[in-house]
Amino acid sequence: MHKRGLMATGQIQSVNCGCKGIRTCLRCEAQVTKQHLLQKNDLILLQIHYDFTYDPVSKTAVREDESGARQSFVFPGIFLWENFVSEDEERELITRMDQDVWRESQSGRRKQDFGPKVNFKKRRVRVGDFTGLPAISRHLVDRMSKVPQLASFKPVEQCNLDYDPDRGSAIDPHLDDSWLWGEHLVTINLLSDTVLTMSLDQGWGDMDHGEVRVAVHLPCRSLVVLYGEARHRWKHAIRREDIHGRRVCSTFRELSAEFLQGGEQEKLGSELLDIALSFKGAPL
Repeated sequence: MHKRGLMATGQIQSVNCGCKGIRTCLRCEAQVTKQHLLQKNDLILLQIHYDFTYDPVSKTAVREDESGARQSFVFPGIFLWENFVSEDEERELITRMDQDVWRESQSGRRKQDFGPKVNFKKRRVRVGDFTGLPAISRHLVDRMSKVPQLASFKPVEQCNLDYDPDRGSAIDPHLDDSWLWGEHLVTINLLSDTVLTMSLDQGWGDMDHGEVRVAVHLPCRSLVVLYGEARHRWKHAIRREDIHGRRVCSTFRELSAEFLQGGEQEKLGSELLDIALSFKGAPL
């Protein structure tokens, strides 16, 4: 599908990508003037960043400052499960995904959606053509439930994303919706290692004059769960410079309390879960 890219001169030119608004990939950036990109990069460089690395053993964010002094703080809300799938499972998952259609998405990504139709601005959900999660995910969801952190996790949506360095794939810092989606965001990382960047725009503790970023290293075939503050307060992103080869991920989302037992939309939530967990889905 052809989308329109905004030139720095204000002209519109058609490019073959899925970018909208301020989001860009290498394809549409090829249509933007060099001066515009230099100005954009200058703005990024002017921002103050405090960069930490997540230690999954101590569950802390750590760094050394300019003087060599070590800084750290507890970083709650991340659960990392290395080697969640085997190499053979990974090959099978990718083969099955590539048999379905990948659709162009924003910022150089391609996607496959297995979930209900949602209008987040108007807060409307409809079943539409939703047929459930794909059959191959049944054993993955069952395996997730074996750990205490995900014992009650019942996904109602699965979104597969395909990243490629040749397209300049990335996803901007963002918070996932909390009206429809519940406490846990679960992602399986396939084909290559990458880095999940967590960030706070307003700073943290003594670092209150700049953005605080925490790099969470995601090994190939690992599973990561975001919950608590990491889910609701810290934005998450995948930066372009952290995509070094094809990377495919599957993100699973659960329903919020409003759509569960006792919630205002319990009936709709029950219908969505019944469809989702039939594992008969095709991508929308």
